[in-house]
Amino acid sequence: MAVTDAENPLLGETTCGSLLQKLQEIWDEVGESDEERDKMLLQIEQECLDVYKRKVEQAAKSRAQLLQVLSDAKLELSTLVSALGDKSLVDIPDKASGTIKEQLAAIAPALEQLWKQKEERVKEFSDVQSQIQKICGEIAGNASELGAPAVDESDLSLKKLDEYQVKLQELQKEKSDRLHKVLEFVSTVHDLCAVLGMDFFSTVTEVHPSLDDTTGVQSKSISNDTLSRLAKTVSALNEDKKQRLHKLQELATQLIDLWNLMDTPEEERRLFDHVTCNISASVDEVTVPGSLALDLIEQAEIEVERLDQLKASRMKEIAFKKQVELEEIFARVHIEIDPEAAREKIMALIDSGNVEPTELLADMDNQIAKAKEEAHSRKEILDRVEKWMSTCEEESWLEDYNRDENRYNSSRGAHLNLKRAEKARILVNKIPGMVDTLVAKTRAWEEARGITFTYDGVPLLAMLDEYAVLRQEREEEKRRLKDQKKFSEQQNTEPEASFGSRPSPGRASGTKKVVGPRANGGSNGTPSRRLSLNASQNGSRSGTKDGRRDSTKLASPANYVSISKEDAASHVSGTDPVPASP
Repeated sequence: MAVTDAENPLLGETTCGSLLQKLQEIWDEVGESDEERDKMLLQIEQECLDVYKRKVEQAAKSRAQLLQVLSDAKLELSTLVSALGDKSLVDIPDKASGTIKEQLAAIAPALEQLWKQKEERVKEFSDVQSQIQKICGEIAGNASELGAPAVDESDLSLKKLDEYQVKLQELQKEKSDRLHKVLEFVSTVHDLCAVLGMDFFSTVTEVHPSLDDTTGVQSKSISNDTLSRLAKTVSALNEDKKQRLHKLQELATQLIDLWNLMDTPEEERRLFDHVTCNISASVDEVTVPGSLALDLIEQAEIEVERLDQLKASRMKEIAFKKQVELEEIFARVHIEIDPEAAREKIMALIDSGNVEPTELLADMDNQIAKAKEEAHSRKEILDRVEKWMSTCEEESWLEDYNRDENRYNSSRGAHLNLKRAEKARILVNKIPGMVDTLVAKTRAWEEARGITFTYDGVPLLAMLDEYAVLRQEREEEKRRLKDQKKFSEQQNTEPEASFGSRPSPGRASGTKKVVGPRANGGSNGTPSRRLSLNASQNGSRSGTKDGRRDSTKLASPANYVSISKEDAASHVSGTDPVPASP
């Protein structure tokens, strides 16, 4: 009956009291003792206490776990805010309030939003760092060996991201500059290879395979090693270009010299215009493709060798041609040499075979160079000698003009001769100064070189000294004639009154000396003018009282007209001038 009541649903829920009542009824029915009943009740009470303890412990453990989760959430929230560097990104609870679960529920949305922003920020950092790492790898030359960049999640602030972006921009600019420099180097290598006739593809790919024209611009290597090797390649090619140009210019010079020696026709010379066109060009001016190719230089070398062999077979002809050039130089500067002896010596050297053709020609070229140097050093003095001799010729002409009694007749050209005589007197008055200057210049030249200055084999100072002596004798002769004329005029005063005529003044019976240069066969078979020291007026050799010899008087045309048409255009009037003594 009790059991039925205990399970009767009308009694409501089963409780500890109902169960204890049910247990009492059972004990009563069974007849359990009070001792057993107390023991059983104590056991039940202990078991209930153990259950409560376990539940409390489980509840305390669950609370501790929730507190740890809340603490971790708060720490993560703080860490994310610190990493992202901006508290305004999310709505963060200001203070803890409510139960633990309520606090967790309040923090959860902020954490979720911060996690999302962190993922986005990490991706941005990763992208920027990847680009930085890639460019740095390209500069270092190990871009293929680099892995994914490690993002420092402790600092994901916008400030740090901006720093990475600024660094990326700097690297991108450096990459652009390096790429531009690489392209410049590649272009320079291309131009140099074209001029040198080299294979551009093999040359540039030897530096780095990515430098081939078939690859994209952005794919080309910009590493320090590539730039360094490109710079070395350009430097090597420039040096090669410089050496080849120097070699080609030497060959071109040899070709021109050989052509000139052997009078090579213009048609043959034009075949090597591509060689000689750069004979005076600088390295930067040579830009024509193939102009410094090795086969072209070899072709020029072969031609030079061929002409050298041809030159050896024509050695005598070339040597005599150089000897003629040497003789002409000496003839122009009035230096006497023995051409026949020189030619015989050349013939003997060539026939003996004891001298190399190139050595002989080099020696003759050296002689020609020294002769030109000697001619240059004599030029100033020779110019003054020519001017002095020309003035002496005018002086001789003036002497003849002054002795001509018909010089004032109204013949054709008389006024031109008169004008020339006036100019001649001005020049004659300058002769002493010319001689003094010429003597000073000649002595200075001789002292500087320690040799005698000769003119067609005659020492110039000796010519000038004798000229001065002969000029003094002439002045004395003039004074003597003048005195004789006065005496003759005094003696003939009465006869002149009787017969109405005046005899012409007496002339010197013998040889009136006219000092000055004359036409004479110069050295080396070329005509020249120099002072004659051993000829008389009529062409015969006659000694003077002091042992010196007269000089030859230059002949003058009958009408004395030898000035220019411009002088003839001017009108000259005047009286009979008295011959001026210089």
